[in-house]
Amino acid sequence: MNNKSNSIEDKFKIIISVGDESGIGPEIILKALFSKEIPNNVDFIIVGSKNNLEKTYKNLKTLGVKNIVDPNSYQIYDIEIPFEINKQKKSHGNASFFYLKKAIELVQEYTNAALVTGPICKKSWALAGHNYSGQTELLAECCQVDSVGMLFTAKSPITGWRFNTLLATTHIPLCEVPKKLSTNLIYTKLDLFARFCKTYVKKPLLKVAGLNPHAGEEGLLGREEKDWLNNAVNSWGEQNKEVQLSGPISPDTCWNSSAKAWREKTAPTHDGILAMYHDQGLIPIKVIALNYSVNTTIGLPFIRTSPDHGTGFDIAGKGLAQSQSMVEAIKAAFDLTKNSRLFNTH
Repeated sequence: MNNKSNSIEDKFKIIISVGDESGIGPEIILKALFSKEIPNNVDFIIVGSKNNLEKTYKNLKTLGVKNIVDPNSYQIYDIEIPFEINKQKKSHGNASFFYLKKAIELVQEYTNAALVTGPICKKSWALAGHNYSGQTELLAECCQVDSVGMLFTAKSPITGWRFNTLLATTHIPLCEVPKKLSTNLIYTKLDLFARFCKTYVKKPLLKVAGLNPHAGEEGLLGREEKDWLNNAVNSWGEQNKEVQLSGPISPDTCWNSSAKAWREKTAPTHDGILAMYHDQGLIPIKVIALNYSVNTTIGLPFIRTSPDHGTGFDIAGKGLAQSQSMVEAIKAAFDLTKNSRLFNTH
């Protein structure tokens, strides 16, 4: 493909990698693209197997699913990966890996584009010999960036407020979290978060969740806050006066203000919360935002979003998958790029 664009005025492009085709990725893409919520004036390029997308379409039609698009109405970057019948999980993992690699290449061909990724299975990647803890790590490697962040974002359909939670640590066992956390990591994540938020607001208001119950309660319930986290947050705040920073806040109350801002138009708002570990951040955002939450990688030279759910192997092929999170991922990719002062510079 040789469609390199040199003008940010060209039609905005969203590259979609289908993810693991044995899951619900193809289904939610075909459903999402049918939605009236999808922004106009966007060129979509789907990266995956054309044959599989056509089979998915025919199967959904047979099941009586009406609100789907015909994949042949869209530009498909067709990639056929060798398939081993006796090693299906490995084959699907291998395919989804190379779909993502090609999608990353394509989004970097344009100055006005974003990437939306379908869900993948990390175990299937590993079986295929691709040892990454997730898509985020491959994105960072391919874009040659040292520091990226896993941000979960959701725009309230009630108030229009954008709810942002960044993770300090991601897909690691809970027992490893205290070992991974450090002053330098907190600085790095806050730098990323502030840079992202300042793209949209002049003086971001950020909060930091504590690691321990009641943020350690002066060392009685854990020493991390008292020993170093309090100082890390305070010292970063002193060096970055253009950001309003508070914390560490007791994790059991840290997201209370988020719940209010999500549902009440007059409630005070904030621009983001830094969570210490995966479930600490994901539980409140999934409870508060339900299907509106989107996984976003910050620190890349382009906006990348993904639905905030997995492959749904148990319901794949049944026509039951909800596509709202994919709709939101597409909308967020558009909004976060077009509302940004920093267009992609590849």
